[in-house]
Formats: sequence, structure tokens, C-alpha cells
Amino acid sequence: MPRVVLRRPYFHLSDRAHSQNQILIGIDEAGRGPLAGPVVAGAVALNSETPIVGLADSKRLTSKKRNRLFDEIKRSARAYGIGIADVREIDTHNILQASLLAMRRAYAAVALVADEVWVDGDKDPEITEPTYTLVGGDAKMPEISAASILAKVTRDRMMVEYAVTYPQYGFDRHKGYPTSLHLSRLREHGPCPIHRRSFGPVRDAGHSLFQPST
Repeated sequence: MPRVVLRRPYFHLSDRAHSQNQILIGIDEAGRGPLAGPVVAGAVALNSETPIVGLADSKRLTSKKRNRLFDEIKRSARAYGIGIADVREIDTHNILQASLLAMRRAYAAVALVADEVWVDGDKDPEITEPTYTLVGGDAKMPEISAASILAKVTRDRMMVEYAVTYPQYGFDRHKGYPTSLHLSRLREHGPCPIHRRSFGPVRDAGHSLFQPST
């Protein structure tokens, strides 16, 4: 089936004839804005027989609700996948291309072939199946909302683990975003191996206490 990239108003497959036999997968990413850590994408096909209550844009949910929904999505979804692009890939390809790479990996990790793929935003990740982009999709479409929750919780948990390895930066508190705390610690200690050196504040941070990775 040829790839189709379209922008159109979203309507749910349940409104169509024979929709129960069609597979819709929503995709979203988390972590384009931080100065450190990977970018993570989620891909989700929901199960109409096990609806999930409370799905929404992950940024508008409390941490407690996100974590509860994260477990429920993994338990109840028809299928899901998570894709990651690391710091080296971000610095090599730029954050947009790394985000699209993470989306492709998330879709590849889903054990289903979609009839339609719906992606949050307006950028095409170049997935083989027919693809639709939806600006603000994480607040409009449950499949994309679920994908955004998987991506954000996965990434947040990774940053908490990085905080153990690099405690001087407080990654468990700001998750790598350019908060005043993060910027002050970055100026004090210089970048560590998970900082995105292609980002201006990291380039400007000065000498690092860490040896460059090879």
C-alpha cells in the first residue's frame, strides 16, 4: 500500500463501516525541548473492548495520573511500541530528524501493521502505511494521547535513572529541560555525556568535568 501523508480533520474509525476490522495507530514523542537525554516516541493501537478512561495530553496530566495510565495502556492496548533516539543521534541528525527516527522505531516495535497512522504535529516520519498528521493530536485523539503518555513516562523514568549516575545536575527534578536549576548546574559543572552538545546552552556552558565520549 503506498504511503499517503495528509492533513485533514480527525474522525474516529468507529464512525466508519467495518471499522472493527481496521487498525489505527497513534504516534507521539516526548523530549524535543530538553538540553539532555534522549527523545522518546510512543505508538499505540487501542482496544475498543477495553477502553481506557482519562486519556489526555500527557503534559496536562499529573505525574500520578500519567503513571497510572501508563500501566493501563500497556495492559489494555491492542498493541504498543516505544522508540528511542539517543543523544548522539540528536547531535548528529538534529532534534527534528531524531524525533522522526524515534517515531519510526516506535511504530516498528508495534506487532501490528496499521491501516492508518496518525502522528501528532505536522511532520511526516515517513512510515510505509498511510499517514495523517494532526496538530494538537495529543489532546484530540485517544490513540495519540496514549502514545504521548507512553513516551513521556518512559523518558521521565530514564531521566530519573540518569540522576543516579549524574547527581550533580538534578535530572530527576527537571528531566533535562532548561530550568534555572539545570542551567545553573550546567554552568557549574559543564556538560555531561547525556547533554545535547548541538544545543546552544550546552555549547556555551564551558569546560566539562567529563572526558569526551568516543
